[in-house]
Amino acid sequence: MNVRDEHTRSLWMDVSVADAPALSGTLSTDVVVVGSGIAGLSVAYELASHGRSVVVLDRGGIGSGMTARTTAHLATALDDGYDALVRVRGLDCAQRYYQSVAAAIDRAKAIQSAEHIDCDFQRVDGYWVQAPETATSELDAELDCCRKLGIPVENCIEPTPFHAKGQVRSLRFARQARLHPSKYLAGLANALGRRGARLYADTCVESIHQRHDEMVVTTASGYEIHAADVVVATNSPVNVQVAIHTKQAPYRTYAFAAKIAAGTLGDALYWDTLDPYHYVRLQPYSADEDIVIIGGEDHKSGEANDGAQRLDALERWARERLPALGEVTHRWSGQVLEPVDFAGFIGRAPGEEHVFIVSGDSGQGITNGLVAGLLVTDLVTTGASPWEEIYAPSRKIQKNIGEFISENITPLKNFAEYLAASEIASVERLLPGEGRLVRSGLKKIAACRDRSGRLHLHSASCTHLGCVVHWNSLEQCWDCPCHGSQFAPDGTALNGPAVAPLGEADKPANLEAAE
Repeated sequence: MNVRDEHTRSLWMDVSVADAPALSGTLSTDVVVVGSGIAGLSVAYELASHGRSVVVLDRGGIGSGMTARTTAHLATALDDGYDALVRVRGLDCAQRYYQSVAAAIDRAKAIQSAEHIDCDFQRVDGYWVQAPETATSELDAELDCCRKLGIPVENCIEPTPFHAKGQVRSLRFARQARLHPSKYLAGLANALGRRGARLYADTCVESIHQRHDEMVVTTASGYEIHAADVVVATNSPVNVQVAIHTKQAPYRTYAFAAKIAAGTLGDALYWDTLDPYHYVRLQPYSADEDIVIIGGEDHKSGEANDGAQRLDALERWARERLPALGEVTHRWSGQVLEPVDFAGFIGRAPGEEHVFIVSGDSGQGITNGLVAGLLVTDLVTTGASPWEEIYAPSRKIQKNIGEFISENITPLKNFAEYLAASEIASVERLLPGEGRLVRSGLKKIAACRDRSGRLHLHSASCTHLGCVVHWNSLEQCWDCPCHGSQFAPDGTALNGPAVAPLGEADKPANLEAAE
């Protein structure tokens, strides 16, 4: 199981990536890649193309993790803004960051062409649209910064459908792109098969450690894979207890897809200047219709349980701007991990020589996954990359300390929940699809009734570092607000960093409800 088993379904889930068996024995390889999303399969493809033998493992189906819950923008424009990146990490970092994402999009274009992958890849412009609630100085600062960095950007005063209240200004970034992520991953999986790589689904990794002069990956079923190197590309790393998780924070984001007459909306990427921002793109559908994909309404994971209302608000926002918007075909949510200094964590895991991680995707997970394919492959094959320092997982947070502290207050607030007052209630009154925290003495229990009516009682402590999980009624899962773990109603871990399921809990005689 993985996040595909949450309640909503995205547009991309209509396409199967690849069938693969579960691992059924111990084996050896050059490299083990844990995770089969855009980062995992990109790394595997590049390594296999360099002659390495590769094994890919996923706790769920191939390509069915968080990549299937994206909106698949390929962007050199930075969603936090280059002006912010320069202020926190300097001009050189920003220039090399731009070089990396531009190279990654070029690489996706080259791969889909070379491997004949029909994934709807298309170069498009990207528009950063001024919202009436924000000042023009924000666009001024970004325009000035991008020009200093040599990033192609134009000041645009032509209205788009996503301007409001007489606004007409945006920044136009050239040579962005969009693709169908599941079709692209299916093409990578086929190419990997032709190169002799082995893919295994429904195979949960429990531990990664060094034994003598090799790395050993142990699965929940007890099998071992012996390798020279291991790449952990699991959205949130399952092999790192603390080092990365203090430098990024999980956010839940929402999206829906709806039909619209072909030609109604220009084929481009759109973002506005709000925080959290709205983001929009097209997906080809038929000769007469396109699909519009619209996302936004983000919040810290586990700190709100109103996903259906947020999707409704997102749809209202969209229909006010696109009156011709037709039938909604899909509604879903996903999770992004926001790094406090604006660049992801791609490279050697802290303190490791032969273990690599990919995380901190922010709102640009597809682009970052493509970067990982190039960067991690360079580190494995040559020991160095021109972008190594930009994304180094071991880097210190030198600036933006305020945000670092703010994001790390969440675990402190969360642990304080154990002491919160509570009111009397009974779990027997939980309706199908409902969940809540209940108290048993000093312990908290995660109680939910699944959609079929079965009651589940588990420890409310996340098996990663013990934070209290919160119910997500939209996705019918438990979310950890500290580091992004997610659990099914039966306690199974769906998303890292947690690997183990929630602990079992007996129903006490006098069960008290805890808010």
